[in-house]
Amino acid sequence: MKTNLTRRELLQAGLYGIGIGAAGVLPVPPLFARAAQAVSTPASNAGRILVVLELSGGNDGLNTLVPYGDDAYYRHRPKIGIRAAAVRKIDAHFGFSSGMTGFERLYKDGKLAVVHGCGYANPSFSHFTSMAYWQTAAPNSGAEYGWVGRAADTIAPQAPANFLVNIDARQSLAVRSRLHTPIVFDDPNKFAREGFYQERDIFSQVADNGAVENPSRRFLLDVARSAKSASSLVKEAWAKYKSPVDYGITGLDLPKVAALIDAGMPTRLYYVSYRNNAFDTHVFQGDVHQRILTYTSDAVAAFIKDLERIGRADDVSVMIFSEFGRRVPENTSLGTDHGAANLMFVAGKKVKGGHYGNIPSLTKLDEGDNLIYTTDFRRVYATMISGWLQFPDAPAILNGQFEPFDMFA
Repeated sequence: MKTNLTRRELLQAGLYGIGIGAAGVLPVPPLFARAAQAVSTPASNAGRILVVLELSGGNDGLNTLVPYGDDAYYRHRPKIGIRAAAVRKIDAHFGFSSGMTGFERLYKDGKLAVVHGCGYANPSFSHFTSMAYWQTAAPNSGAEYGWVGRAADTIAPQAPANFLVNIDARQSLAVRSRLHTPIVFDDPNKFAREGFYQERDIFSQVADNGAVENPSRRFLLDVARSAKSASSLVKEAWAKYKSPVDYGITGLDLPKVAALIDAGMPTRLYYVSYRNNAFDTHVFQGDVHQRILTYTSDAVAAFIKDLERIGRADDVSVMIFSEFGRRVPENTSLGTDHGAANLMFVAGKKVKGGHYGNIPSLTKLDEGDNLIYTTDFRRVYATMISGWLQFPDAPAILNGQFEPFDMFA
């Protein structure tokens, strides 16, 4: 047996950050946990990573991938509709918003899938409520755990350390898990337990008092241990990460994901977002929306390029969604209001690019002038779970049977 393991191999084996599981049960040592996982999941998926990118605020799909070949689009949007001459055409019907050179390139290289008409029955037009439905994969219900957290619980029930990472100021409902303690951080250089400066020395130590009977105390100790061990790994990975790839104005936290992947973190599930309801474009949508789409497109395309640079492009796919689309007709403020069905995107080297799902009609709208959904968004989640991660039990994670798309080479 090999004993002189490198730091990268230790990270990949999960030997750093060992702690008590969130359920209060001491997990199997990670080397054995990895072997246990191999029994229930195919060997070919061992290094596959899913990155979920949330576009908060309700992205306007019609002005993202513009149906310039459909006259109904311009009848609904005589002022904010993007003219055919300005779009980045990918076929005789659709073209990306003018600043989305990154998405145009990914699509034409066969590395970007577009899924049309994504939504669910009885849609909510509340940001908070609809986002909760997407984050839990449980529309019109109040699920306790997020779908990414449930995926972690089902795929790796032994809760290996550092399996799940959420880069944000606060933990997303999507990664809430019964068994796992997600790593949650914003600035890698400041990743530490929050508290007053005077409490820093106390927070840097986690008491080990042996067996702890109180379940609440066990949970808190687990969180403290996880944060302490993970913070040092994240800081070191970020300090060592140097990339010549230009992510544009904002990297959407994707450079941080690249840094952790390059460092050999055993994380299989990453969750990031374009934050602060950036896509809630009720007023004077045109320039603002075009700008944030450019930032998004640049960041995702750069991330795929960076993965090529570090030799991990075959291992990573990115799924992109927003909590709802926008109403089809423009409003009187030259913006768009909360809508229903929307686009989803999947990017990666192993993606079979192109169009998926049925394109919603622009002439047959619902009573609120919204696109009628044609694809249950959980079909895309099922595609990522079974098609990409190659875990066969997507129905157990999504609490239902949803047919995946044949989207990966």
